[in-house]
Amino acid sequence: MIETIDAHKLAIIQSMDDFVEDQLGLLKSVEESWQPNDFLPDMTADNWCEQIAEFRHRASALSDETLVVLVGDMITEEALPTYQTLLNSFEGVSDPTGTSDSPWARWSRGWTAEENRHGDLLNKYLYLTGRVDMRAIEVTIHHLLSNGFNPQAQQDPYRGFVYTSFQERATKISHRNMARLAQKGGDEQLKRICGIISGDEARHEKAYGNFVKHLFEVDPNAAMLAFSDVMKDQIVMPAHLMYDGKDPDLFDHFSIVAQHMGVYTAFDYIEITENLIRKWEIETLINLAPEAAEAQDYLCRLPQRYTKLAERGQRHPPQAEHMEFSWIYDRSITLNGQA
Repeated sequence: MIETIDAHKLAIIQSMDDFVEDQLGLLKSVEESWQPNDFLPDMTADNWCEQIAEFRHRASALSDETLVVLVGDMITEEALPTYQTLLNSFEGVSDPTGTSDSPWARWSRGWTAEENRHGDLLNKYLYLTGRVDMRAIEVTIHHLLSNGFNPQAQQDPYRGFVYTSFQERATKISHRNMARLAQKGGDEQLKRICGIISGDEARHEKAYGNFVKHLFEVDPNAAMLAFSDVMKDQIVMPAHLMYDGKDPDLFDHFSIVAQHMGVYTAFDYIEITENLIRKWEIETLINLAPEAAEAQDYLCRLPQRYTKLAERGQRHPPQAEHMEFSWIYDRSITLNGQA
């Protein structure tokens, strides 16, 4: 059963309107924003056929492994409706009418509008390559949206914004590393696409991180406990319930490929944790209540603990993994140990 947050937390959240108003500057206006069509062949041009041919030629050298990770990243972005639903579940920050003028509601809608372009662009890019099974991908998106998403935020904006701070940095890193793979594969346009999406995620990461930093300034005990609780529950990846109707372990298999390709690894998880501890000045906070001080000690020890586990995994890499992905017409990928 989900409990409502206490009156103290709700009052803190409701007192943040002016602060949130300032963070709205991290969103771009529609007029200055890029749109998916800016990066795709112009189907209205006389030479559209030549543009498509060039587009496909650039994408032809991308490996199956790269395609699988790109598809998984795109599917994660396409699950945006579940993420906006999550934001509207946080007490005190929801958009009760759908057009509320509160700073929290305007942030939620503005963030969603910017994020919506990511899935649109990657979806169209993959469709135009002709190298992936779009129906299998669409089935996966359909399943994922139907299955839902539960990051264990419990309607608590403190916990929720810790989670979103972590995830925005994770997606920034993932798209940035995909840009690197695109360049390695010879597709400069895909490099640009992943790079500009990563730039959006960086702005969003800054805003969510600022929300939590403010909470640490005005309510450090509750913020510390929220951070600790989220990390103890572990970060649930947004697309962990993806399913294509065939592979019940699809997300695990996608994650193995992403780890192998260096797109998102255990060491990235560690880096994000360290970054949040540093940004929110966890180690230097003083005069905490006993329970919060205990949570502080737990958080400060996490990076070292995670690093030992990751290094142990490197010393004992898994046996060869053989996986088939419906996204690439059931072609097989075999990975031997680490990348």
